[in-house]
Amino acid sequence: MSARAIALVDGNNFYVSCERAFNPNLEGCPVVVLSSNDGCVVARSAEARALGIGMGEPFFKVRPLIKSHGLRWLSSNFSLYHDMSARMMALLGEFSPSQEIYSVDECFLDFTALPVDVLAHAQKLRARVQCYLGLPTCVGLAPSKTLAKLANHMAKRDSQWSGVCDWNELPSTAQQRVMASLPVKEIWGVGGRISESLQALGIKTVWQLRNADPALIRARFSVVLARTVAELNGVSCLDLGSVPNQREQIICSRSFGQPVVALNDLKDTIINHINHAAERMRSEGLHCQSVGVFLHTYRFNLHKLQYAPSIQATLPQPTDDSRLLIAAALRALEAIYKTGYEYQKSGIQLSGLQPQHVIQVDLFSNGDRLRSERLMSAVDGINQRYGQPMVALGAAGMAHRKHFWQVRNDNRSPRYTTHWDDLAEAY
Repeated sequence: MSARAIALVDGNNFYVSCERAFNPNLEGCPVVVLSSNDGCVVARSAEARALGIGMGEPFFKVRPLIKSHGLRWLSSNFSLYHDMSARMMALLGEFSPSQEIYSVDECFLDFTALPVDVLAHAQKLRARVQCYLGLPTCVGLAPSKTLAKLANHMAKRDSQWSGVCDWNELPSTAQQRVMASLPVKEIWGVGGRISESLQALGIKTVWQLRNADPALIRARFSVVLARTVAELNGVSCLDLGSVPNQREQIICSRSFGQPVVALNDLKDTIINHINHAAERMRSEGLHCQSVGVFLHTYRFNLHKLQYAPSIQATLPQPTDDSRLLIAAALRALEAIYKTGYEYQKSGIQLSGLQPQHVIQVDLFSNGDRLRSERLMSAVDGINQRYGQPMVALGAAGMAHRKHFWQVRNDNRSPRYTTHWDDLAEAY
């Protein structure tokens, strides 16, 4: 049986690349894409990284680079990014019978059973995505998913690989040198707390983790980290998932275009959040057991009073009904709201998610549940066909009006692939 050949394909500077695909004038320039409300940097071109701009950097700190270094900035265009992601993943799926979409710009492909030269196949894949979508990618090839992530990191970092790094082609001395140069926190699946605990045991690099005693790792941490050790040794322990893992929570939040002080305005923002989150939850066949609400003042303004409350409300029964979720969220908001503060952000969190078919209902609630399901299904169906918010629940419909607190996106590019009015024009 031949060794596994797992490929991790990753879009390079994905949000920026999506923008450049439709605006070639951005090529070669330092470019950043900002978060909702133009608050902080969520994507950077290689040229912007070279200027020292960090991920998550507040925009006001990098704004001087617009004049001094010709920095170009764009408001986030999530309609474009999500559609380009869907197109890229569909295209990548043609190169392998087994695909696992890991994030908006990453996916794993299994080349093991394919009668092809894997390096040539990976280069063909990159060329196809570049030709069809205008998006640059890098590919990491390895016998395990963890090593594929590591190989992808090398393909991005060093141009000698021409965008594709095959871990098996590296001499063992080169593999050791790479692992010894990387801190353990850089490895896939090792978070900050685990990294600190590993360092306390003297395990500071990826190479030291690779050579750690699996029994010790399993006893001190978990079987998951023990699998990571095995994966670093080339033993494939993580299969490509054909079905995504069920999410544990849905969070929807947004910073405001300007501070909000009135409770009624905050209620409108919460209604909007619940609307979007509940629709997403229903699309995945899930119900939630609790609703959380949180608020934030602007933490960078140290001259203003700071307040960041949060609260979680447990529902009598798991539900996906927007009406019940809105009612619970508004009660929670009223419990944490205080006057005298300028709020800059609000959000909700739907927790305790579970599949609809495992919900144990009350003996007397079945009729209400069926009516709720039919109503929500009708609302979602109409909105998906005709666009938001063709049909909305009373107060939720009011919340869709243009408000002074809604998000700033003054420099958003056209939604070239999802809105008729924004289609690119050829001259």
